[in-house]
Amino acid sequence: MNGPMRLITITRAGLAVAGMLAAVPIAAQTAVPLSLGDAVTRAAEETAAVGLAGLRVDEAEARVDEARGALLPHVGAAAAANNRTFNVDAFGFSLPAAPGVEHQPLVGPVDNFDARLRLTQPLFDPVSLARTRTAREAVTGVSAERETAAEAAAQRAALAYLRATRAEAKLAARQADAALAAELLSLAEEQLKAGVSAGIDVTRARTQRVAADGQVLMARNAVAQAQIELARAIGVDPATRFELSESLQAAASTPLPVAADGAVEIALARRPELRQALAVSRTAGAAKRAIQAERLPRVELVADFGASGVHPTDAIATRQVGVQLSIPVFDGMGREARLAQQSAVQREGELRSSDLREQISAEVRTALLERGNGEQQTAVAAEQLSLAEEELAQARERFVNGVAGNIELINAQASLLRARDAVIDAQFAAATAQATLARATGTAAELR
Repeated sequence: MNGPMRLITITRAGLAVAGMLAAVPIAAQTAVPLSLGDAVTRAAEETAAVGLAGLRVDEAEARVDEARGALLPHVGAAAAANNRTFNVDAFGFSLPAAPGVEHQPLVGPVDNFDARLRLTQPLFDPVSLARTRTAREAVTGVSAERETAAEAAAQRAALAYLRATRAEAKLAARQADAALAAELLSLAEEQLKAGVSAGIDVTRARTQRVAADGQVLMARNAVAQAQIELARAIGVDPATRFELSESLQAAASTPLPVAADGAVEIALARRPELRQALAVSRTAGAAKRAIQAERLPRVELVADFGASGVHPTDAIATRQVGVQLSIPVFDGMGREARLAQQSAVQREGELRSSDLREQISAEVRTALLERGNGEQQTAVAAEQLSLAEEELAQARERFVNGVAGNIELINAQASLLRARDAVIDAQFAAATAQATLARATGTAAELR
């Protein structure tokens, strides 16, 4: 078999395989409509990371209630019935015995019954009050941590949505390439029948058709993978399939909820990481004040009421009311060590806050540059696509008129493919820059 005939045979076989692969049935499944805003909202509210952060907020709020409990009344009940004997010699004295009677140190048995309620109520407790305030400050920090998790989840969902739209755009482009390749193959076969072109032109066109079909298969696989990634990003079953309601071009042109001029100021006011760092510093300061309050006296009301007697049946009511004062004197320098520890934590929070301000400013400025670059790339890619389409039209005309072979047409087809990819990549870069800027300004959860 000569070379050209063998190449044609191989090409036909490859085309048949590609056709069979494209004809493999895909399990029918109802697609769920999903917009960019829906994906961002669901991720910011329902993903596991956000749920775990919310549970940590609940834990911190419960610790506030726990600390506040030390300031509230405490009531306890107790009852005891005893029967015991005593060795009076163990108390350091001996009872005189009657004349002629041997000394017996054992006394008893003696019955005793006592049941009562006991109440304690702090009247002046600066330590518990300061610890309650410290717990409240900790809630602020944990709440900011939850907002950070929500912002991160929103950005992940937005990027996953954009990757899915890019994958669909690539699939549409590859299908358009395959349709163009089929059209050019038909044109080459017509030219061959008319005796205007050589058989090599048909072979080239068939090769392009097979390659285009293979690219369609790869693009479909990329779409399926992007759908799984999107489902994971918004916290749903990975088997879920979505019908994306926004194109990549629409997502790239969506205006941000912040103005570019004041982006840094908005970011400093809204970034939850900065609020979290500031809360760490404030919590450490509150903890220091709580430790310092341990040097102050504590005053509490102590009262009990109950029944006391030999037996429950003959018990009579008794009570006690008093005010108790406790003053710490020396705790082995443990208090000073804890103060030094909280001072270090406070300085750490202040240093972290200062560094975060600079980092946030840098992230916002970088994102603004990326957004501007994405917009410029989109404009350049659009012009490139227009020129590639014009080149293809001219190459087609030359081939139809027999002025040139289809090598020029195939080169123009390749240029068109690259131009389509350039447009998609530029739009994706612009849309990604939008999502990055939203995250940098603390508004990722508001992306729509």
